[in-house]
Amino acid sequence: MTALTDAAPARPAHRDPNVLRWLGGYSASAFGDSVYYLALSWTAVRSGTPAEAGLVMAVSAVPRALLMLGGGVIADRFGPRRVVIASDTVRCLVVLGVAGLLLVSSPTLWALAAVALVFGAVDALFMPAVGALPPRIAARDQLARVQGMRGLAQRAALVLGAPLGGLAVALGGPAAAFGVAGLLFAASLPLLLALRLAPLPGGEPARDRTALRDLADGFRYLRGHRVLGPLVLVVALSDLGFVGPLNVGLALLADERGWGASGIGWVLAGFGAGAGAASLLLTVRGRIPRAGAVMGATIALGSLSLGALAFVPGLPAAVALALTVGLLAGLSGALCSALLQTECDPAYLGRVTAVTSFVSLGLAPLSYPLTGAAVGLWGLGPVFVVSAALCTLGGAYALSVRALRRAELPVTA
Repeated sequence: MTALTDAAPARPAHRDPNVLRWLGGYSASAFGDSVYYLALSWTAVRSGTPAEAGLVMAVSAVPRALLMLGGGVIADRFGPRRVVIASDTVRCLVVLGVAGLLLVSSPTLWALAAVALVFGAVDALFMPAVGALPPRIAARDQLARVQGMRGLAQRAALVLGAPLGGLAVALGGPAAAFGVAGLLFAASLPLLLALRLAPLPGGEPARDRTALRDLADGFRYLRGHRVLGPLVLVVALSDLGFVGPLNVGLALLADERGWGASGIGWVLAGFGAGAGAASLLLTVRGRIPRAGAVMGATIALGSLSLGALAFVPGLPAAVALALTVGLLAGLSGALCSALLQTECDPAYLGRVTAVTSFVSLGLAPLSYPLTGAAVGLWGLGPVFVVSAALCTLGGAYALSVRALRRAELPVTA
């Protein structure tokens, strides 16, 4: 493995073959995820009741939440590249195994739940590791652009991955869909194996310490950092206020307004288009001046747009407003990720990414049942307003912390 050096000529991330290899591997893995989840949900629905299918889909969340922080320790201790490659290898073998099983027999719900359980555990390793890779493959002044490229890959996988999985199911059944997902995971491996990583500034971490001590060191580092500590709190407040209305509230809003399933699709398409435009902006520009202040302001403005969604009477206005929410939320999320990448010591990035992932994927989904129950008690308007206020509090806090408000992304070469 050849190390990157400071003497190497600087290249924009979108022209760096090493970054493009990473992007190709990440994109293949993200598309594999989308196809896998569609194949799993379809197979679970065909194999049991809707409630049983819902339980199968929810099984992944338990090990992902319980093991996420430990996954950050493993990424920092053994290196993010090794962990990402191991994760995609396991996913490839498991999914291709399921595809083979479906060719000879009908799966039981227990077997599908076991697959979902394995994926949840692998996600707990993969997510911190993939978040810790960019500083090892790109110069610091290119990390914001890398986050924009990653955002575009995520949006493409969400928009195109599910239709690809649906096409595979239509042509060859669930076995074909699982097979396509496995091949996509396999396609990521040679690209990830070809990555050239820069050495850590202080050398590779020692492995003679306990994992618990490494985790405690990560928390101490995060708590003492003038930017990262407040940034994690901003992420928590924003996600807790945002995900409930987006994932539960929109369906209830569409039902109340009579927009139907197609209406939800149009609103989500508007949000996705806005978020994709924000990622494209960061990819092209590579840097947004006054990043900390812009992040706080876009969180607050996006929150106001989110709250207004509950009061629009027609679908076209809702789609336009969702486009605005997506643009502002996409920009604030990309800036948050870019600041985390540039401010964090790479030796701690796996653990810091694990904390933010735990907040977003472990704690924030707990608001789903609360959102549904609150809508039943008080209606859509009050719930959207309260959720927007919680998001706005995150933006206001970001603007009130001087170090975070004045945080800047590195000037691009």
